Amino acid sequence: MAKFDENYFKTDDTMNCNCIEDILCDDEQILWRGKPKKAAFIIARILSMLPVVLIWLIFDGSFIGIMIGTGAFLEMPPPLIVFIVVFFLFHLCPVWIWLSGVLTANREHKNIEYAFTNTRIIIRSGLVGIDVNSIYYSEITGVNLKVGFIDRLLKVGDIYISGAYKSQVLWDITDPYMITAKLQKIAHDIKTDISYPNALRPEENPGFRTKYKG
Repeated sequence: MAKFDENYFKTDDTMNCNCIEDILCDDEQILWRGKPKKAAFIIARILSMLPVVLIWLIFDGSFIGIMIGTGAFLEMPPPLIVFIVVFFLFHLCPVWIWLSGVLTANREHKNIEYAFTNTRIIIRSGLVGIDVNSIYYSEITGVNLKVGFIDRLLKVGDIYISGAYKSQVLWDITDPYMITAKLQKIAHDIKTDISYPNALRPEENPGFRTKYKG
């Protein structure tokens, strides 16, 4: 019967289980770590859905203002008044969703952290609880960068990572071009080494840069 280590899954009470260091494997090293630029992250939450919210407020506000201005609201029977109040509370759901996102942006930013190790990408996030997602370099199928107008003004960018089983976005990263280039190189080097380990590579590769002969 194979031997096993009884203490392998033993927990350490000194670990807070909230830091990236707590989930690192043996000999796993952090190559880079960072988080979204706070100003850019909060501004993005404010601008998100803002046009829809403004249209919603103008429409509902105009309707409510007309009812109150003409006195029609006060002449309604109490059950109808209650119905109209409840209706608009539900009808304004996009506004409440947007407002919730704006008010919780600071706390959400506090819990977000990204890290590149020598084996994977670790993404820590969450609002109330903490979620930790990992994408191993061997699973990456694409790394793309998106820099919008506001991103360019704030000198940040969003890095979109496509994986074989999941995709993730690194929001509002400072020095996005450099970080994207480094990440692409790390993923390429590790995937290449998995497919063709350094020890087995010949000094000359006759198949490299050969011309196609139809």
